[in-house]
Amino acid sequence: MKIVHFSEIVKAVKTMCIEANYYLPEDIYDALKQSERLEESPIGKDILKDICINADIAKEDHIPICQDTGTAVFFVKLGQEVYIEGGLLEEAINEGVRQGYEEGHLRKSIVENPLYRKNTGDNTPAIIHYEIIAGENLEILIAPKGGGSENMSKVYMLTPSQGIEGVKKAVLEAVSFAGPNACLPVVVGIGIGGNFEKCALLAKKALTRDIESSNEDMRMAQLEKELLKEINNLGIGPQGLGGTTTALAVHIETYPCHIASMPLAINMGCHVNRHKQVRL
Repeated sequence: MKIVHFSEIVKAVKTMCIEANYYLPEDIYDALKQSERLEESPIGKDILKDICINADIAKEDHIPICQDTGTAVFFVKLGQEVYIEGGLLEEAINEGVRQGYEEGHLRKSIVENPLYRKNTGDNTPAIIHYEIIAGENLEILIAPKGGGSENMSKVYMLTPSQGIEGVKKAVLEAVSFAGPNACLPVVVGIGIGGNFEKCALLAKKALTRDIESSNEDMRMAQLEKELLKEINNLGIGPQGLGGTTTALAVHIETYPCHIASMPLAINMGCHVNRHKQVRL
């Protein structure tokens, strides 16, 4: 059995909160640079150039890439042979968020009640998704999620008869509805299957994949390519001002579902699409 101390988790999470908000993932940065070279619209090309310059400044000056440092969303894989010593795992993660957002001078954006809107003052509580795995590893992935892109996300309860064309129609509708509000170019996370809540989780998790990755199912990989092409043909472009780069990638995750259902979720990831992972 592997022992991981409470304080070790706090320290790791604190660092992740800061670094995820300061440093753009290399795969995202490379995709933005590539899109800048290929973008056909002069305005779109300039916007993509400015986005990359902004990321460079954030990295060099150790400041947030974006003023919206997001909801602290975590995907945690806990090995069955791991014992957390000194406190609860959830409390350790929230303490790490508290320290990271304070010491990193990151904006605190969480209100304790959705209707009465009092700020918690430290960006907690985090949203944490747990998965129990075999072995002695504790893997923690943070994906800070800004409000603008999150607000543009959609869940559709499709019927099986709507099929692939129904999925395509809904995705294009969601991206068109989002327009510039999702802070384009986006990474489009899509969850198909499961049920009402599972498809949304799949869509969120899809955003954490490497941007160049494809679904392991060749049929889904082909659908990812088709949707990316169709989304970029919409002409919405960087920041909604026109162009050929509306999305950097489309990632699909699937899960078995009921014979009468075909749940679909589309989660928009803004152009920074922050995420960082550690293994303890």
